[in-house]
Amino acid sequence: MSQPHDEKPRRFFSRSNLKGVILTAVIAASFLIPTPYYLYQPGTAEVLAPKVTVEGGEKDEKGNLMLTTVLSIHATNIYYLAYGYFAPNTELRKEEEVKGNLSDGEYDRLLKHMMDTSQQNAVISGFKAAGQVVDVSYDGVFVSSITANSKAAGILQVGDVITEVDGHSVNKSDEMIKYLNDNKQVGDTVTLKYTRYTKDKQEQKESKIALMDLTDPNNKQATHRVGLGVVPENEMKIKPPRDVQIHAEDIGGPSAGTMFSLEIYSQLTQGDLTKGYKIAGTGTIDATGTVGQIGGIEHKIVAADKAGADLFFAPADVGPDDTNTKVAEEQAKKIGTKMKVVSIKTMQDAIDYLQGLPEKQ
Repeated sequence: MSQPHDEKPRRFFSRSNLKGVILTAVIAASFLIPTPYYLYQPGTAEVLAPKVTVEGGEKDEKGNLMLTTVLSIHATNIYYLAYGYFAPNTELRKEEEVKGNLSDGEYDRLLKHMMDTSQQNAVISGFKAAGQVVDVSYDGVFVSSITANSKAAGILQVGDVITEVDGHSVNKSDEMIKYLNDNKQVGDTVTLKYTRYTKDKQEQKESKIALMDLTDPNNKQATHRVGLGVVPENEMKIKPPRDVQIHAEDIGGPSAGTMFSLEIYSQLTQGDLTKGYKIAGTGTIDATGTVGQIGGIEHKIVAADKAGADLFFAPADVGPDDTNTKVAEEQAKKIGTKMKVVSIKTMQDAIDYLQGLPEKQ
């Protein structure tokens, strides 16, 4: 018969092992704690010919037209944030600077609208430069921003499309603005009908909203204005004389507009617009072909240089707050690129510049 004996209690964790478990748990948890920052870095310079196809168009250029992108990364944990502090050509921005107070749904809807409108304007301006007309129809007023003190805040959302005011159809933003200023006073209430788009559906809604004073307080000569306190844009559809397919689903925002329009024009016209050069660039475009300022141009310069671009079209600095060309030239000098920065006010400026180039040897 075995004799009973004393046994010491078993320790499944030593003190040092326990410290290791706690440290591992803390590290694991830190991966799950988001930070309110985004990292912005040079993205890519992407050849446009595979992304843009004009029915019956020519794709025989010896060179390339390229859009440029900025890589945006949400710093979902402190390790991404730490990387952002030390990585070259990386900019940190607070989430509120990127999205403001928009929800994820509103922000996504705004980006989609901006890209859709950019592509539509690119088609219009590209065909116009080639001497052809695009039919345009308007389907309502897109709400692109809402001021904090507006009575519409908390009722309307960014991405809503207003179609009626007090029973009057409004297809374009200037129609709505004219109706309000011709018929209403500050404090009057209007009834809006609008469409709200979500990820899975669209919903028809109706709301009453009081109007606010929009008169410029810093200009004594300013015309008295009333309104909803929203930034309105046109929701439109286009019908070009030839079908145009643009495949850029992974790119958001309006900054590729100028380069889209140049690619469309290139395919519509005879001859090699590129003259054998690699041509990158950026800039918004409107229906008249005017090029507008964009964000992150310092990153796009780096992306274009890495892709071997010979020249880069940058929006001209026209207004007192415009800095695109200045920043582009400074960044080009900083990285020591041989790429030439060309400042343009309009799409026609870019066309004229390219047509004046000699063939690349």
